[in-house]
Amino acid sequence: MSNKTTASHLLFILFAVLLFFNASFTKAQTNGSLRGFVKDSTNGEALAFGNVYIEELNTGASTNERGYFFIGGIPGGLNYTLVVSYVGYQQKTIKNVFVEKNKITHLDIMLAPSSFELQTIEKVGEKVIETNATDIGLQRIAIKELETLPKGVETDIFRSLQYMPGVRSTGDVSARYYVRGGSSNQNLVLLNGATVYNPFHALGLFSVIDPEMINNIEFYKGGFTAEYGGRLSSVLDINTKDGNKFNFGAKFSSSYLTGKALIEGPIPGGSFLATGRVSYSNTVLKKFLNNQNLPIDFYDGSFKVNIDNPLIPNGKIELFGFVSKDNLDNNDPFSEDFTWDNNIFGMQWVQVYDSPLYSTVRIHHSSFSGEVIANLSNVKPRKNDLSDFTMSLDFTYIQNSKDELGLGLQIKTITTNLFLENSAGAITNIEEFGGSIGLFAKYKFLRFENFGIDVGSRFNLVSFTPGGEFTFEPRVSFTYRPISWLAVKGAWGVYLQEVTTVSDENEIISLFEPWIITPDYLEPQKAIHYVLGVEMDIFESLNFEVEGYYKDIVNLTAINEMKEVASDPDLVTGIGESYGWEFSLKYNKDPFSFTTSYSLSWAYKEVEQRVYYPRYDSRHTLNLLFEVNIGSGWKASAIWNYSTGIPFTELTGFYDKLYFTDFSNLNNNAYDYLPFSLLGDRNLGRLPDYHRLDLSVSKKLQIFFLNAYLDFSIINVYDRKNIFYFKRDTGERVNMLPFLPTATIKIEL
Repeated sequence: MSNKTTASHLLFILFAVLLFFNASFTKAQTNGSLRGFVKDSTNGEALAFGNVYIEELNTGASTNERGYFFIGGIPGGLNYTLVVSYVGYQQKTIKNVFVEKNKITHLDIMLAPSSFELQTIEKVGEKVIETNATDIGLQRIAIKELETLPKGVETDIFRSLQYMPGVRSTGDVSARYYVRGGSSNQNLVLLNGATVYNPFHALGLFSVIDPEMINNIEFYKGGFTAEYGGRLSSVLDINTKDGNKFNFGAKFSSSYLTGKALIEGPIPGGSFLATGRVSYSNTVLKKFLNNQNLPIDFYDGSFKVNIDNPLIPNGKIELFGFVSKDNLDNNDPFSEDFTWDNNIFGMQWVQVYDSPLYSTVRIHHSSFSGEVIANLSNVKPRKNDLSDFTMSLDFTYIQNSKDELGLGLQIKTITTNLFLENSAGAITNIEEFGGSIGLFAKYKFLRFENFGIDVGSRFNLVSFTPGGEFTFEPRVSFTYRPISWLAVKGAWGVYLQEVTTVSDENEIISLFEPWIITPDYLEPQKAIHYVLGVEMDIFESLNFEVEGYYKDIVNLTAINEMKEVASDPDLVTGIGESYGWEFSLKYNKDPFSFTTSYSLSWAYKEVEQRVYYPRYDSRHTLNLLFEVNIGSGWKASAIWNYSTGIPFTELTGFYDKLYFTDFSNLNNNAYDYLPFSLLGDRNLGRLPDYHRLDLSVSKKLQIFFLNAYLDFSIINVYDRKNIFYFKRDTGERVNMLPFLPTATIKIEL
């Protein structure tokens, strides 16, 4: 092709682009935009994932995690009627909303909670009206829905996640969750944008995140978009409450396990919130471990202060902190003790500008420490410290066409220290420091009502490991709705992870899981997600979803179980693979709600040319949840879950092994024969099937100026003997939770 021809083509393309933007700009001169925040009228809390709808145009938008909405491309110079709805709140209609030409009209909207005296609860806002939202694999939980989550001993976010299709646990004894065949250290947990490295209390029995502090949650089971990085399997993004902006208040609650308190109130230009929780009884914990004593004490606390930006309107600055600590103290000098803690402090600056642009600046520090204190026992001391300092800047620009452009920069440094002492007394003290600089860019094409696509990528400019530098992580997700009640959704993406835990999969309960940066001699872990699904709104009150997924993992980090000499590496890499189908059926017709989900899944790992099932692999999982709003403040729920048995390594036999106790005196019985276990192939056996029924009844009532919430639950109603494990030395069977009644009371001032 000649240079003249090439120049002609370039001039033609340039002319076409200029013509397109000129047409768009001319149209924009006659259009206006509408934006604002939707909040609770009683306390000013943001109402995330609600709906704002323009009746005359049959269009609208959903609020984001901060209650913010933006509707562009509105014909200007006219009055409109807005309909605003949210789960558990009274629908609000606002008439004569005037939208100026070529300007952004700002409107903050307050919604009043539905009275608990009513038999039914407003459900209009439950269904997102953005029919082209690229949200495959995404589960959203808003502030009102937290109150209806299955409680068990008390409401726990991580245990509630396990009722979702594609999310697994290894039993009642652990709140650790495994998503679509990935291990627990492949899940990213964010609290106001900061990473929580050890999000569990009491050996993993409960989450460190107190539900009282939460405003909303976004949970990505896979195929998550380019703004998230650093993990292979899932993202749990938690945003906390701001605190009451109008009145001072307090809440106190107690269960068989913990006591909790929350205080909140207004300050000049903003609000504050502080929470605290402390354990005071080990009685319930014994039920989780077959009545074995578990001398664990734990606590957690948080605070958040919010003030309006004094320099730029429509901006907010947040300061927040979170601490948690666990102590396992055996009160025996000849037994080892354990301790774990998290400390998070940070700030966020959220700014909405005069143009259709908003930004978020985050600076935070997150640390984790875990230690095994040997005392006079035979156990060797171990300690792990991690320090994470992160700065990030994100921009989102929303066009009149509804298309969105997202850009972001993240700078992160991590320092890890691992102290170990082996049986010979040799000490290992490894300190690692690494830094990363990552960029992301994505474009959401949302201009058509029946089609949306999110295309983006992360670019790792500087990484913790040499193998992660100058790498791309492309992502794409889409939604196509050929008819109004049917949507086809899909996602594909590449994901890298450069920090990991050193975990022994043979341990029933892991007491020490140190975090480390992936050593330089290993490539970073990498996963590729393939997700495809269909969603059908069969009736207004009946929804059906099915999703299929395939996950391919390479450079999977594992402990080198073949290590024989000091020069052998501590870690090796393997590969992983998981795939399956997830089905969900939801019926919601006041006052009843019914949800059923079923998963059919497979997961495999291959390390050192040995293929095996991970311990969390379960072929079939079924969950049934029924809720009824009885009225007058009464609610009741029942949940039944079933899963096929998880893998375990079978014991094939014993033999008497000769052990010498004194090599200098072999003639005087300085030896002994002790039984030695013979094990079969790794995780080839399967435990019996698991199933359990839980019932719950709650009552909300008002006593003078107090609001009281009472909850009574029965765990394992028919006392199913679900096996946890067999003790190999004695053959004793250890079961999970038995029949267990629990109660919770909460008082709100």
